[in-house]
Amino acid sequence: MSSEISNSLEKKSIGKEIVNQITGIFSPVINIITAASILKGILMLLMGIGLVDAEGGVYKIFYACSDGFFYFLPFFLAYTASKQWKTDPFISMLIPVTMLYPDMVNILENGAGSMSFLGINIPPTVYHSSVLPVLFAIGLLIFIEKVCDKIIPEAIVGFTKPIICCLIVLPLTFLVFGPFGTVIGNALTGVFNVIYDFNPILAGAFMGFLIQPMVCVGAHWSIVPVCINNIATNGYDVILPLLGAAVYAQAGAALAVGLLYKKSERNKEKRRVAFQASLAAVLGVTEPALFGVNLALVRPMITACIAGGIGGAMVGAVGTHCNSFAFPSFLTCVVYVGDGFGVFLLSMVVGFAVAFGLVFLQKRKISELIGEKNI
Repeated sequence: MSSEISNSLEKKSIGKEIVNQITGIFSPVINIITAASILKGILMLLMGIGLVDAEGGVYKIFYACSDGFFYFLPFFLAYTASKQWKTDPFISMLIPVTMLYPDMVNILENGAGSMSFLGINIPPTVYHSSVLPVLFAIGLLIFIEKVCDKIIPEAIVGFTKPIICCLIVLPLTFLVFGPFGTVIGNALTGVFNVIYDFNPILAGAFMGFLIQPMVCVGAHWSIVPVCINNIATNGYDVILPLLGAAVYAQAGAALAVGLLYKKSERNKEKRRVAFQASLAAVLGVTEPALFGVNLALVRPMITACIAGGIGGAMVGAVGTHCNSFAFPSFLTCVVYVGDGFGVFLLSMVVGFAVAFGLVFLQKRKISELIGEKNI
């Protein structure tokens, strides 16, 4: 009996520690993520109704700010992770500097040639906007820095430690940590194609359920070339419409969590973050809801995935198409107009409503997780 209690407490402590680590890394930048999301959504809306010219300076400057934040997200995460895990922030920043150096981007993201390291081929990988590669790298950096601090003489540790860290961490980043999300994404895309050929409804549920976890590990970028190729060769794509419900499910779950926080000074900031994250997801950007609210609490994340699967199955049943590339949101609905458009819109409403409702069905458990035990 005592061993069962001990195991239970150990599992809870591990779960709590994971939540604390995720929160510690993303909390410092969650307001900037939300602000960039909203600014990007407003710009797209203004461009859509003709108030802003996409070739004009107003659009280009503010779009560079909003989209640029997501492009260079690894830099921000390198800094916050270094603070959370007590690594040297400047050594930590060398990792995204290398990942997003223009020559590296041209080769690994844009396909301008190939590259190998000591005869080992480096797989093409998208590093901009990525999350896991830089976090894995800095996680390794923790141990390497500790060893360096112990064995290197104090007189030379200042300049030799960065060299040793780079010699070990950077090759592993490009050979292992970076390709991790791509490998997962390619595997899931292959499974999706098999399932879609067998049954589009099951394929819709599959992709709707998994797309946001794919975002968490950066695997969602693997579907981008597939969708673009579908549009180029067939004139349409069937994958992107399956994702709309999952986006709005994240919004619904985040909104429900925000409402579960009491209007107390203690949780005022968390409540505000949840509401802002929900708004950002409605505008089509789910990172604030993912990393700022739902993922850390686990249950809202699972709930949103279930709701996304239900909405994806609805869209798969009617075979909604999109005729150009745009991640789904109400700002980009125009590219989904055609057969099945009504069901596409309905799926987003269903995704939002189901996720919102399921979170409230679990409100007692989730309230305990967020520290509101009397709800």
